[in-house]
Amino acid sequence: MRPGGAADPSWQGGAWGERAHAVLCPNPSPMTLEGTNTWVLLEPGSAEAVVVDPGPMHEAHLAAVLDHVAQRDARVVMTLLTHGHADHAESADRWARLTGAPVRRYGGGHDDLEDGERLVVGGLELLVVPTPGHTADSLSFLLPAEQVLLTGDTVLGRGATVVAYPDGDLTSYLESLERLRTLTGAGTATSIAPGHGPVVPDAAGVVEHYWRHRHERLDQVREAVARVRAEDDAGPGDLADRVVGTVYADTPRAVWPAARLSVLAQLDYLGELDD
Repeated sequence: MRPGGAADPSWQGGAWGERAHAVLCPNPSPMTLEGTNTWVLLEPGSAEAVVVDPGPMHEAHLAAVLDHVAQRDARVVMTLLTHGHADHAESADRWARLTGAPVRRYGGGHDDLEDGERLVVGGLELLVVPTPGHTADSLSFLLPAEQVLLTGDTVLGRGATVVAYPDGDLTSYLESLERLRTLTGAGTATSIAPGHGPVVPDAAGVVEHYWRHRHERLDQVREAVARVRAEDDAGPGDLADRVVGTVYADTPRAVWPAARLSVLAQLDYLGELDD
């Protein structure tokens, strides 16, 4: 994730529509914003819940999610992971033991989720939408009944996401944004339930913003590379650091290491890591 600015005290998790509820993990940071959103999905009247991203190894948070499900006279029957980063998935094995429910992901080696797969749990329907780029294993999940897209770290509630080179790949990320532009432009998804930060009610608008931002950032990196190349023959490592110092000059230094990963992905996309 990236740098999203100061925390929004108004976002404490909560319901979005009739079927989705975010239980906010108390793990705030410059990279996780207010914390990780663990999404509990439940068809009205059903006793079978789906949980998306149980989060880090935080026992109190896991207990809070279980309590939320129990208060609705339901039980967890399936867990889904948007990707494998620790703030989303570290507790997956512990969570599986607590709930007895299978944990499904992309590339887990067993019962992997597939592109376009339709999941039906207790009458709740979800569609699997691969969105690699932030990581190679990133997925989003469409909840058609609510026209809500659960995006993990592919699109955040605030700020931009890190394309975490080398696992993250900018070509894949731009392709994923194009896929989301198609979904949101057609009205198939009208809002976004992100992995961090508040719900985004204007899915089409924020995806378009992300698409423009990525291309504008690429232009900035091209210009920064040209300036550095004109100055001397800095190697790839020095080049990335110097581009970060130029392009992310107004960003807090605490997130420069993450920004450097995105810069490396951009340099790779531009063919500037082959020197």
